[in-house]
Amino acid sequence: MSGILSWMIFIPLIGGVVILFFNQEQKTAIRSVATLTTSVVLGISFILLAQYNPSNPTMQFVERASWIPVLNVYYYIGADGISIPMLFLTALLSLISIVASFGIEKRVKEYFAFFLLLECGMMGVFASLDFFLFYVFWEVMLVPMYFLIGVWGGPRKEYAAIKFFLYTLFGSIFMLVGILLLYFNTTPHTLSFTELVAGGPTLSHNLQLLVFVFFFIAFAIKIPAWPFHTWLPDAHVEAPTAVSVILAGVLLKMGTYGLLRISLPMLPYGTNYFVWPMAIIGVIGIIYGALVCMAQTDLKKLVAYSSVSHMGYCLLGIAAVTSLAGIEGCMFQMFSHGLITGALFLLVGVIYDRAHTRDINAFGGLWLKLPVYSGVMILFVMGSLGLPGLSGFVSEFMVFIGSFPTFTWLTGIAVLGVLLTAGYFLRMVQRVFLGEFNEKWEGKLPDMKFREIFTIVPLAVLMIAIGFYPKILTYWMQPTLEHLIKLIAR
Repeated sequence: MSGILSWMIFIPLIGGVVILFFNQEQKTAIRSVATLTTSVVLGISFILLAQYNPSNPTMQFVERASWIPVLNVYYYIGADGISIPMLFLTALLSLISIVASFGIEKRVKEYFAFFLLLECGMMGVFASLDFFLFYVFWEVMLVPMYFLIGVWGGPRKEYAAIKFFLYTLFGSIFMLVGILLLYFNTTPHTLSFTELVAGGPTLSHNLQLLVFVFFFIAFAIKIPAWPFHTWLPDAHVEAPTAVSVILAGVLLKMGTYGLLRISLPMLPYGTNYFVWPMAIIGVIGIIYGALVCMAQTDLKKLVAYSSVSHMGYCLLGIAAVTSLAGIEGCMFQMFSHGLITGALFLLVGVIYDRAHTRDINAFGGLWLKLPVYSGVMILFVMGSLGLPGLSGFVSEFMVFIGSFPTFTWLTGIAVLGVLLTAGYFLRMVQRVFLGEFNEKWEGKLPDMKFREIFTIVPLAVLMIAIGFYPKILTYWMQPTLEHLIKLIAR
């Protein structure tokens, strides 16, 4: 299929433009167009998987055309074992989020148009191989996410939207400075990822250290790594359910993706110099996020802070730069966290739509009245706390195996995060699903509907399948990650 990545990037944009021609009253048609658009993109992602050759670690499906000749800027896109899983995950979660958004009744046309623009930006980030193009798509995502939170969010939506926008824009400024430093210190000046990776070892050590810090700040805000995480709980709590799914499932991964795609291969000296600070920040995030979760009574805020904890594992895995298991564990965690936390936010949305509260203490005994909902929620809770046989266990175990030889005592501390995660999730399960049923909700909490089950089933199937047979993921990414380790070791 010619131009397969361009189709994946721009079909959502075309769908969003088409939606703008509808009247506000044509809600069914608008939802249908959005669903069809994201379904087509997901279908193309399956074609992408079928045509991808995992044994070839270099870029595939490459498209390159001169864009701004005077600056040596190209429309340059491609995919490898790092971006292929993320492109598929983005397509899957986008479709699920669109279906989960059918309950939106206010300004439906604008909501779905912004959502499709957001998908366009996400796809573009994962496919870009030119810094100018990468930065454009990175910034494009800010606008729809700002409005999706600020217009359709909760009571403090304006505050959360502005905080998200300012934090991410602040990080983007650091990224832009890093890009300019690379551009003006290469001869001839280039913004091409492949050319900058090839010339990485020729950059001076001081320049590598400086640029690495700039990029790390930009990507750490997106992850979000401690102490750059404070925008995340507000954004998650105030965002609509489907927007929280995309925020946790895809946008947070762009921080770790940026480190894997840009910082590690382009700045090998800077990467090896900063492995200990990265590992320490990762472990602090793991423990801090888990401890804060212990104090939460808001179900959505608990899941939000669990993301801070779980993304710390990604940073610890990345810091083990010489270990295939560590970096592979990071990729596993990126994909697995997208599945599990995306599902948890969907499930929080299910109970909130019925009870209009997320207070953990307001429930009790839901297992008696909502057996399907309770069973599905507990399944994903077990995945998040790392139960063997589910994808969360595989990702965390690989991170521990990869990081232990280099960061022995730090890894020992990080393992405590698994215990804390079990503590706060099991306490939540005990308060919400076990014990006596709160008579306040008698007759008011129907079990899950077909549409809600439809959004959850694909995520559950993948979580279980990867947990039992991790080769589903390693097949796509292992050769590329082995090549990445060689680049870092130069």
